[in-house]
Amino acid sequence: MSKFIINGGKKLEGEVKVEGSKNAVLPILAASLINGGESIIHNIPRLKDVSILTNVLENIGCKVLFNGNTMVVNSKGELNTNIPERPVKEMRSSIILMGAVLGRFKHVRISYPGGCEIGPRPIDLHLKGLRKLGVNIIESHGYIVCQYDKLIGKEIHLDYPSVGATENIMLAAVSAEGTTIIQNAAREPEIIDLQNFLNKTGAKITGAGSSTIKILGTNRFHNAEHTVIPDRIVAGTYLTAAAITGGKLVLQDIIVEHLKPLISKLIESGCKIEKYDKTIIIKSPKRLNAVEMIRTLPYPGFPTDMQAQFMSLMSIAKGTSVFVETVFENRYKHAEELVKMGAKIKLDGRTAVVRGIRKLTGAQLTAKDLRGGAALVLAALAAEGVSYIDNNDNHIERGYEDFDIKLKGLGADIIKVIV
Repeated sequence: MSKFIINGGKKLEGEVKVEGSKNAVLPILAASLINGGESIIHNIPRLKDVSILTNVLENIGCKVLFNGNTMVVNSKGELNTNIPERPVKEMRSSIILMGAVLGRFKHVRISYPGGCEIGPRPIDLHLKGLRKLGVNIIESHGYIVCQYDKLIGKEIHLDYPSVGATENIMLAAVSAEGTTIIQNAAREPEIIDLQNFLNKTGAKITGAGSSTIKILGTNRFHNAEHTVIPDRIVAGTYLTAAAITGGKLVLQDIIVEHLKPLISKLIESGCKIEKYDKTIIIKSPKRLNAVEMIRTLPYPGFPTDMQAQFMSLMSIAKGTSVFVETVFENRYKHAEELVKMGAKIKLDGRTAVVRGIRKLTGAQLTAKDLRGGAALVLAALAAEGVSYIDNNDNHIERGYEDFDIKLKGLGADIIKVIV
């Protein structure tokens, strides 16, 4: 485990480059199983989650070479279709292997997923979609066993635009006979990136980024090369870090379109933002204004993965903000930690009312999940005095590459201690 020690009150200033997207690279790594050949993937972030999934690929028989931020995955030959239990329990995103392994080998055995405790995240939509394609699924003793004789393309309507369900269905359906249409599909940019990678391997997918995705099945796949999109949540976290410290930041290697929901709220809070092709410049005022309402929604709404960081920001804004978390029911664990720093936050179910104060105070804190941990780092950067953040299970490292090093390069007084 690691601990962050932060002496707050330093403005963040300078330039920072955004790494590749965690939420895009994980399904793409899973998709590298489908072509039964070589996949060259660029702009891969060096994260704990990437390391976990890489180890799984090696354990089931793939050959993986990681050099700099480029990974070469060779999935040729017969692979083990029994996915190791530990990584799936440790990282929920491992469930994305289900669709990829199943699509290629007609069989997969995988345990129920674990991950951050941010509320129930059932995979019933994943299983319902796979059953519609003709997959026989047995759930027993904490495991899911899937197999089929033939996958047949069907029209599948998701009850909720689940990112994971959309991805798992896509990964299986690329190998089905006929056409699969996913209605009410997730629209996130990471879905588009997965489509782009799969199409480079020979898949025939259209519509990603809209609510209807069309997949024409094929059995002809080949080697591919792809560059992962930048991480919009990492970008949003750094923008919020600049805002909370009253700083000025130049953010490079980003896609502005992916950040529009957050940019809108930052402007509403009083930040000045200049947008260019792959660059954003943010200048924060001396005191931020409260944003009246922040409601998390599936893309293109305000991202649930930015709710915690923005709550830290609003805790020192002038006025009162109301947060409504519609995606995960237990995603306010950071709130009790912010209260230790003096924040005025009242919780009522999925709603949080935040009355801004002038200054937070350093405290002994615990990161209880990935984005909540990042929110505590941001709060500590702005606080008066020293904060100690226990990074239990290295939550923060799961989603941010060299977080402390990049923040230090922007002027933060932060050190990471291994305990």
